[in-house]
Amino acid sequence: MSKFELKMPKMGESVHEGTIINWLINEGDGFEEGDILLEVATDKVDNEVPAPASGTLVKTLFQAKDVVQVGEVIAILDVSETTLNQKNNPVIPTPSTRGKESDNMVKTASKPKTVQIPSNSTSFSVSNSNTFFSPLILKIAREHHISFEELARIPASGHEGRLRKSDVFQYIEEGRPYKFAQPVVQDPTAFHLPQLSFDKGQGKVVKMDRMRQIIADHMVYSKHTSPHVTAFVEADLTNIVTWRNEHKEAFQKKYGEPLTFSPIFVEAVAKAIKDFPNINASVDGNSLIVKEVINIGLATALPNGNLIVPVVKNADQKELGELATKVNSLVKKARENTLTNDDIIGGTFTISNVGTFGSLMGTPIINQPEVAILAMGLIKKRPEVIETKKGDEVAIRSMMYLSLSFDHRVVDGYLGGSFLRRVADYLEQFDMNREI
Repeated sequence: MSKFELKMPKMGESVHEGTIINWLINEGDGFEEGDILLEVATDKVDNEVPAPASGTLVKTLFQAKDVVQVGEVIAILDVSETTLNQKNNPVIPTPSTRGKESDNMVKTASKPKTVQIPSNSTSFSVSNSNTFFSPLILKIAREHHISFEELARIPASGHEGRLRKSDVFQYIEEGRPYKFAQPVVQDPTAFHLPQLSFDKGQGKVVKMDRMRQIIADHMVYSKHTSPHVTAFVEADLTNIVTWRNEHKEAFQKKYGEPLTFSPIFVEAVAKAIKDFPNINASVDGNSLIVKEVINIGLATALPNGNLIVPVVKNADQKELGELATKVNSLVKKARENTLTNDDIIGGTFTISNVGTFGSLMGTPIINQPEVAILAMGLIKKRPEVIETKKGDEVAIRSMMYLSLSFDHRVVDGYLGGSFLRRVADYLEQFDMNREI
């Protein structure tokens, strides 16, 4: 048997940290190779971490609800050398370092590096006594120009008094009441930020689940970060509706997939993005990163009511049959709660089909770090005035509202409106003679 450092695994290309949901093995318990040791959550997907070999759990360095960076040691195992696959986790103490040095690693791994608050900051009270700030908290603080002094005043709800990102976002949502810290000794007539309390009423208290809390954090962060502007157009989808009704049975026979409107929408959006590539971007400080790939996310409702955004990679390079297969596969996996990290990362633009729920239109919140999101409403028949060879006539048409929320820091009205109109044009100009 030998000591083995179990590290927080990398669970996706853009995933840099994970939250421990719970340990399934207690300290001192034995396990077999492949047994699940713990469950880890990233932004929206839960993962199981298996044992790399048979052995015993010696010590856990982090507890449930702790946020841990990828690659950080989370536990010390005693494992069988004969079953250990060194490629999966090559950081194993050598015989010369297993003694005292290994013990030191166990003792020091869980001690966070503290951030020293400047000595001149004694003029205010500290709300959270733990002055350890994770890299994620420091990154958020830099983005919002929050000082160490201000961070130290934010009430913390994390393990052992640690500050969580939800604490910081909640503080920002409340208007940053400690932004202008006042000296303890001050003019009693000076202005104080009011401590408002609201009557929230009485009723059944329902605890938000972890995913709902994460979604809430992301929505508040997005609204705070991006100045949202929403533009609307309407599109005549009569040709698409007619073509789909005429070809859905043949499509099902050829591809073994039902023909929904979603792949047609994805195709039109991908074409419009190629015409207006700056809509397919993200903001990095004072720079705009225009993506070379077109990966379209589809906001999808889960059985529990929460939302998730699986991603169709390289949507512009897929034919309609391929798009239908991919979209249907992602929707099915979402409903069965079997999406993986690879299914939900890498998106560059998002579509939200609010018409699925009967909504005529919607004003969606941007899926950060993207700069725009498109909502498609209910397809509804109504009388419309159309131009014919005989002149203007009233006809029954299948109409749909489209709305685009965009980040006005980098997307102006011309780009946002032109892109939205181009999507509608592609939908209206759909080729009725197109073969499946």
